[in-house]
Amino acid sequence: MIVTLENDLYTVTFETKGAELISLINKKTNRNYIWEGDPAFWGKHSPILFPIVGTLKNDMYYHNDQPYVLPRHGFARDMEFDIHSQNSNSITFSLISNAETISKYPFEFELHLCYTLSENELTFQYNVFNKSATDMPFSIGAHPAFALRASFSNYSLAFEHQETLECFVLENDLISNTSYPIQLKDTLLPLDYATFEKDALIFKKLKSKSIVLLENENPLIRIDYADFPNLGIWTKTNAPFICIEPWNGYADVIDTQSKLSEKDGIQIAKPNSDHQFSFSIHILS
Repeated sequence: MIVTLENDLYTVTFETKGAELISLINKKTNRNYIWEGDPAFWGKHSPILFPIVGTLKNDMYYHNDQPYVLPRHGFARDMEFDIHSQNSNSITFSLISNAETISKYPFEFELHLCYTLSENELTFQYNVFNKSATDMPFSIGAHPAFALRASFSNYSLAFEHQETLECFVLENDLISNTSYPIQLKDTLLPLDYATFEKDALIFKKLKSKSIVLLENENPLIRIDYADFPNLGIWTKTNAPFICIEPWNGYADVIDTQSKLSEKDGIQIAKPNSDHQFSFSIHILS
């Protein structure tokens, strides 16, 4: 089911499947800032990643010595969410654990994704409630794809700080022990498809907590992600989009022991606890 939020400036639409943002349209110019989801390149728009981010080794993990299978990025993005609440400027979707989820992830949880539209800003807030009597290991992340209407080389990313980025190499979709530096020039990372020949750029640590997407050197969108320590940046060759992905967690490392509670980058929710994470998209032009 499609659900809409709007104000005087923007119309935003969502799909209850995956609680996914599917469009963010400027009413005056009719520009959609979110990727259209053409399956010829990538058939999604902005999926939620839960209860894992990235790929598990052999798509499996152990908890209490029992094996479980989880697909890449978890299951939430492919499940139907309920509308928990809605008002004139925000909507909250919810997903509650059930027999299907517990067969893959043996924890009782409630997951809320609240979107709030305020002038030129769209805020995402994730609430993870552990309703189990035990600790619940989890990761959560975002995967928004931003539509690019000019040539890819006309875009660049401006990081909040001038820094040397440590990028971890993926090996069979897992985080390898190899990393390499990316030197920013005056905080800028020009976009080039060659940069993504080996898949996504994976950053475990960044000083910068915001990134501006520039189009022809003009600021287009700013993403603020202070609650997320990890970041992925991704596209596909010749695809007219760029994904800027705030994460709490990332794919398995190649030498993992596959114990979920010991997974690199994992979050641990205590029994009956609530964990909140938010980030925002600001439209600049």
